[in-house]
Amino acid sequence: MKNITSLMIGCSMLPGSLLGKPLKNQNIKPNIIFILTDDQRWDALGAMGNPIIQTPNMDKLATAGVLFQNTFVTTAICCVSRASILTGQYESHHKIDDFDTDLPTETFEKTYPPLLKNAGYNIGFIGKFGIGHHPPGSVFDFWVDTEAGGKGQPNYITTDNKGHKIHDTDTIGSAIQTFLNNFGGDGPFCLSVSFKAPHEQDGNPPKYIIQPKYKDYYKDVTIPQPVTANPIYWNKFPDFFRTDTNFARARWKGLFGTPELYQENVKNYYRLITGVDDVIGEMMEKLKNLGIAKNTIIIVMGDNGMFLEEHGMEGKWYGYEESIRVPLLIYNSNLPDNVTQYRAPQIALNIDIAPTILSMAGVQIPKSMQGINLIDLIENKIPERTDFFYQHYFLGSPRIPREEGVVTKDFRYMNYIEHNYEELFDIKHDPHETMNLVNDAKYKLKLEELKKRYKELRERYGVPSKEWMNIKSSF
Repeated sequence: MKNITSLMIGCSMLPGSLLGKPLKNQNIKPNIIFILTDDQRWDALGAMGNPIIQTPNMDKLATAGVLFQNTFVTTAICCVSRASILTGQYESHHKIDDFDTDLPTETFEKTYPPLLKNAGYNIGFIGKFGIGHHPPGSVFDFWVDTEAGGKGQPNYITTDNKGHKIHDTDTIGSAIQTFLNNFGGDGPFCLSVSFKAPHEQDGNPPKYIIQPKYKDYYKDVTIPQPVTANPIYWNKFPDFFRTDTNFARARWKGLFGTPELYQENVKNYYRLITGVDDVIGEMMEKLKNLGIAKNTIIIVMGDNGMFLEEHGMEGKWYGYEESIRVPLLIYNSNLPDNVTQYRAPQIALNIDIAPTILSMAGVQIPKSMQGINLIDLIENKIPERTDFFYQHYFLGSPRIPREEGVVTKDFRYMNYIEHNYEELFDIKHDPHETMNLVNDAKYKLKLEELKKRYKELRERYGVPSKEWMNIKSSF
């Protein structure tokens, strides 16, 4: 097995068994590529109905594969979501609740990469690991760490050995090509690719740093402002939330505080995603040239969403659609024509990625994983979810008030647990979540129903009150 040293540079029923196995030879294990974007919300994708953004390669994969229309994260923040993706577990189970804590060795051993390695796969990782300060690079056969050893967040621009400045997306694209050159013909592989894009570059103010070749993209387009950009929606929040100390409001000022800033930064957000899309296109071409496209499954997902001025905010964290809903597609070139363009309506979660990948590879799913195999879900082998539990404990008030809740396809109930402030939204009839219905008598029974369900889910997946009171808030 090859070892590459780290670069260290900074609703019809779908026959889902076809997703995990090649048609021609059922004994050949499929290659698997999992691509994770950073802060890409569900509608920042052409295939999800966005008429402006240019994502032709992701759209092609979505059209030829399975596009999940209702995919959510159980906690909308990078470190927690990435830990949930790897482990298949809720935050309260894997206990990654900040940017400093490493995944314990015994926990990492039960994540999908080492389990696949034990099953004979070559495993690679490229990009932002995003969990702790001591990432497990030595376990991988190919490791390119753009965080420069777990420093928390990659820089968009780094300098190579010849003094040339290079964008993180280009670094990742080059590393994908190197991995495929080295492992494309050397048995089954699983490559996990984690982009920084389209996350902003942290700073005061934060910035979206794009590749120069995309500077003219969208220049002649006017991005419509969201309905809830109207100041009345920010002003509806209670006093504990409506402060300049709130991270989402502080970042809003630097990125969307004027109409000009809004246009510039949403376009840059889109430009970063288009840059990722081009890398995916180059990767697809490479797979074809190597003759392994037919046996390579590609999964694309966002680690959490992003407020683009909705409710007067920028960021994620809170349990609104823009924050918790993400794109997800699963592509296999062996899908027959009658099941292409399948738009799966079932609720999918980030904790489902690990068990789904393991199932595709024919590897047993550990009992410690709390997610489900999405292939079984779309084959109707297991019941469809009716709801899920949401939790977010990082920092706490006033910077990011802590929150728990329950989400269904039609309703969202959230409780800011430090203040016992409740929200209820009828998403089906109020998709922009403009009207809090907690005190509406017409929704009294629905509120009681969701609060009861919230209590049930909290007992199963939540953090006991004494623990969340002591959760670290030193970031």
